[in-house]
Amino acid sequence: MIYRTLGSTAEKVSAIGVGGWHLGLKTVDEQLAIRIVRSAIDGGINFLDNCWDYNDGASESRIGKALRDGYRDRSFVMTKIDGRSKKEATKQLDESLRRLQVDYIDLVQHHEIIRFEDPHRVFDDQGANAALIEARQAGKLRYIGFTGHKDPRIHLYMLAIANENGFKFDTVQMPLNVMDAHYRSFEKQVLPELVKLKIGILGMKSMANGILLKSNTVTPIECLHYALNLPTSVVITGIDSVEILEQAFAAVESFHPLSNDERDALLAKTHGAAAKGQFEPFKTSSIFDGTAENPKWLGDEPPEVRELLTA
Repeated sequence: MIYRTLGSTAEKVSAIGVGGWHLGLKTVDEQLAIRIVRSAIDGGINFLDNCWDYNDGASESRIGKALRDGYRDRSFVMTKIDGRSKKEATKQLDESLRRLQVDYIDLVQHHEIIRFEDPHRVFDDQGANAALIEARQAGKLRYIGFTGHKDPRIHLYMLAIANENGFKFDTVQMPLNVMDAHYRSFEKQVLPELVKLKIGILGMKSMANGILLKSNTVTPIECLHYALNLPTSVVITGIDSVEILEQAFAAVESFHPLSNDERDALLAKTHGAAAKGQFEPFKTSSIFDGTAENPKWLGDEPPEVRELLTA
């Protein structure tokens, strides 16, 4: 396994991380999910991704069971919360702690920062970041980050609003793949800023749940190698079978830093398919936007906004 430093922290995390969403799917039974997680940890993967809303909590519950019998001590556990208000974020975090059966979570991230209003809600006095800071002080979590998949400009705006509030994130999660470089690119716009700020970079959607592969331009190993070649701390990949886990291990074992020619060849193969975002529907549609379908997960709007409306 390759281990990398997580941004400005001293944490050593595996270059590949296990995506949590797949572990709670109805097509993956609980025992298989537990086997995948424990086999991953036994093979050197220590980074476990998750979210409060994944599969109505099943993903967190399954990882919680997998972490028994000493596996918690060998893992770096991350989850995400959707709440934008302090009240809702606190509630979701406590639910995640119960499901994961842990005393603390290594990394908690604000999930789906996909609207320009999200940073303002998160950093309101009664916003979600206030809840996470209090939870960190109470020992419920160690590090704070945010995620999003829609537009690199929103990521940059979140970083700007955080800076205005005197806050620096430990991590940022975003799509990084062979097609992102061609369309509304997180790699080109956000990645350099994170490197400069020494914020831990979590790559996701290296294959976009297999959608990128439907372009018939790249293989799974090429997708993983491309993402691993970027200055990522972790490349999170969905794993719903032992075979896919073995594929992830094989990608790490065969990885070498890509030459400019190798990288250019991959980008050349994907240029035509990627030009309009066709194979990155998380950028161009609302299909992947769980909080758009479930706005109640966000919690109440800031009090001062509600006061304006009722004054």
